[in-house]
Amino acid sequence: MIDLIILNRNLRVQDNPAIYFGSMRSNYLVIYLYDEVYWNGNGKSKRQLKFSNDCLAELNEDLKKFNSKVNIFEGTFDELQIWIKKNFDDFVIHINHCTDIKYFRDGFLKFRDSFLGKINIYNDFGLQLIKLDRDLWSNNWNKIMNSQLLENPKKSKLELETKLLNFSNFSNKFKNSFVNLDNIQKGGSSQAYLLLKSFLSERCKDYRVKMSSPIESERSCSRLSPHFTFGSISIREVYQALNKYYSQSENKSDLYSFKKRLYWHCHFVQKLHTEPELEFYSMHRACDQLRLEHDDELIDKWINGETGFPFLDACMKYLHKYGWINFRMRAMIMSFASYNLWQPWQKTSPLLAQLFTDYEPGIHISQVQMQSGVTGINLPRIYSVSKQSHDQDPDAIWIKNILPQLSEVDPSLIHASELNHLYIPKIIDLKSSAKDARERVWSIRKSKEFKKEAAEVYYKHGSRRKRNLRK
Repeated sequence: MIDLIILNRNLRVQDNPAIYFGSMRSNYLVIYLYDEVYWNGNGKSKRQLKFSNDCLAELNEDLKKFNSKVNIFEGTFDELQIWIKKNFDDFVIHINHCTDIKYFRDGFLKFRDSFLGKINIYNDFGLQLIKLDRDLWSNNWNKIMNSQLLENPKKSKLELETKLLNFSNFSNKFKNSFVNLDNIQKGGSSQAYLLLKSFLSERCKDYRVKMSSPIESERSCSRLSPHFTFGSISIREVYQALNKYYSQSENKSDLYSFKKRLYWHCHFVQKLHTEPELEFYSMHRACDQLRLEHDDELIDKWINGETGFPFLDACMKYLHKYGWINFRMRAMIMSFASYNLWQPWQKTSPLLAQLFTDYEPGIHISQVQMQSGVTGINLPRIYSVSKQSHDQDPDAIWIKNILPQLSEVDPSLIHASELNHLYIPKIIDLKSSAKDARERVWSIRKSKEFKKEAAEVYYKHGSRRKRNLRK
């Protein structure tokens, strides 16, 4: 019997269920599924693929230590199914669960159903894959995070040549695809461990305060988010490393704040797994009637940082260059699109996702809906671009570095976006657009029908987290 280990996003050797359990008979083949259509799907982009390939390259080198390697299958889940059935008679498939966009989900479920009895699917992120009970979710998550880490795989004794691509030939296909992406984070488990060590030992100092600043957060945030997305390190491993370091740390409150965010990460991914329709529909369905029209010109100026509001534009241009920006700025960017520009999140969400190297659909889609006021269980929060500009970059040093044409302009004028001919015109009035948005949102939230559905949303998706993270 041969064990077929299928990989998509969990690209690591350590604490990897599919690789660990698939290696137990020492007769295994590791296959990475590359589907070009998937990589052109909802929110996917070249910067994410580049990071993924970095992870894959290191994984391939790590597997060589166990007499194995990454074999690349190019095609869909349907095509992979046909290939497996054509080439193998006695086999078991090992694959880690992945909550992802509809295209992936539909292909995976069909693939799973075609191999019932011959496929093992392993949990990830501490999710409840069946029989969700939100009242038990927190305890279940804590048990998984505190359970023993899986060891490295056993050495493979399999001697089998396939016609699948090796990683070297696969990576050569992308030499010209990652132009102008030198500034995004580098992937791979070794990078993840370096980030984890430096964050726990020093960079976490004042994390609670600095994470709100686009200037400070570049260093003070863990920067592990893309590594979680592509699985070059497991959240469980980070959680346990943090717990070990916590007692000796001088920055306990900062580490506790980070610890909570590990929980929230999985909490949001669970929402998309529970209700996959959230990729296209608002959590509170009545909210889909709020924004029925879109303006391509407004959306284009927003996504390219040409709104006439220097701080917002600087954030967008920074994001284009580096593929990352801190959470508060992400919230402000989305709030501006949904409230001030009054654009439907279904149109803006995929464009923003493409800019994030760490695009995790479950988190991104949930957060987009929160910042658009369509969940029904979160109070609408409209971020003021001028206030964030003044609070986060009072002297406009960061803004001027990204927008050098404003280098001689008084910071107060930059924060107020009162620049006349010195900068591009504003595409909207902040105060009147925010007032109008607030009135529109609250006009539908007052009804009994809205509140009834909101209660149902909370029952399905609301957090029941108990204060036991310090344990």
